[in-house]
Amino acid sequence: MHRRSMFLRLHQSFESSLLDKSNICEGISPTPFGKSGYMWVSIMQKTSGGRRPKKKIYYRVNELDRVMDLQKKPSLILQLKSIIQSQKKQSLLLRDLEKEVGFVQKWNFMAVIEKYPTIFHVTGGNRTPPMVMLTEKAKKIVSEEVDASHQMEPILVKNLRKLLMMSVDCRVPLETIEFIESELGLPGDFKKSLIPKFPEFFSVRDVNGRAHLQLENWDSSLAVTAREERLAHEGTLDSGTYSKRAKISKDGNFSGPFAFHLTFPAGFRPNMSYLDDVRRWQKMDFPSPYLNARRFDIADPKARKRVVAVLHELLSLTMEKRMTSAQLDAFHSELRLPARLLLCLIKHHGIFYITNKGAKSTVLLKEAYDGPNLIDKCPLLVFRDKFVALSGRREINSCIGMPSSQMVT
Repeated sequence: MHRRSMFLRLHQSFESSLLDKSNICEGISPTPFGKSGYMWVSIMQKTSGGRRPKKKIYYRVNELDRVMDLQKKPSLILQLKSIIQSQKKQSLLLRDLEKEVGFVQKWNFMAVIEKYPTIFHVTGGNRTPPMVMLTEKAKKIVSEEVDASHQMEPILVKNLRKLLMMSVDCRVPLETIEFIESELGLPGDFKKSLIPKFPEFFSVRDVNGRAHLQLENWDSSLAVTAREERLAHEGTLDSGTYSKRAKISKDGNFSGPFAFHLTFPAGFRPNMSYLDDVRRWQKMDFPSPYLNARRFDIADPKARKRVVAVLHELLSLTMEKRMTSAQLDAFHSELRLPARLLLCLIKHHGIFYITNKGAKSTVLLKEAYDGPNLIDKCPLLVFRDKFVALSGRREINSCIGMPSSQMVT
């Protein structure tokens, strides 16, 4: 039942993609190995007798599923902090909590207030209505948020420019940017506080009745992907050609300028034929995600590998290297993503992982995580971890650092 419900949720997220017959992102497919920790996924494929479901195995990774579980309590704590900070007197009447979060969620927040007295302090009673505010310890750490926001600004500007550079017309609808603003780390008022501050980089234009964020100038120095930065750091970006008789790696990883880092799930047991296909795919060159997608035919294997690079780079631009399936789907037109996006993600299960934990299905970049822990963190995530640590729980993820892809020189 659990595997069936997981498939249904994934299928619903990409329903429109699965019904489209064109632009299939082909690549490496999972093979039916392993006895547990997987689910069956029905993929519709066209045959001479019509369309019929063909089952493929999708292996679950419990540690990556835990990523979403570990975010539940911190998410409530941070959301309540923001609500309190938005009040004029930096306090919230408990009777007004329902207006802010709704009747059902109100009880979850009440439980958080009661459970974490080191963060939230309740005052009032008798003739004074009870209200909640931040404790002195919490206020002291909140004062560091301003510094974290200042450190984030150049990172946000850089990532927004890179996102626009990847789009076919160097512009993206503002509503699409708003849809992923939390994932990018943008402030809620970025349209007023950030965009007008950098007219040399951004402008807002009306295109067919919709407001779009437009890139004002192209910077070739930014047209370098996170994958290329990692390979350059490892010294393999400019490595020579592959040996035709190179030994097939059991984990699918190869050293070379066009290779992706792969992490297969524990229950996955690929045979030599599969690994040979992986080796050929890893060796194949492909166009940069920063070249205009209109220049390439999706039927070309190199163009299909480029799509994988585009998805990889898009996830790399987010703070936590993950997006919901609906958020990825929102970039179909601007990034020329394949119609069968779910199929593409499943085929490249060594690079991406789809989890149905939480309210929505989410796509994670595997290489960004060590177990359930995010490896590199931006200043805003470091601040959030420090604030949540007041609850007595250790930081959301144990590995903290500044990723080279987000460093600003």
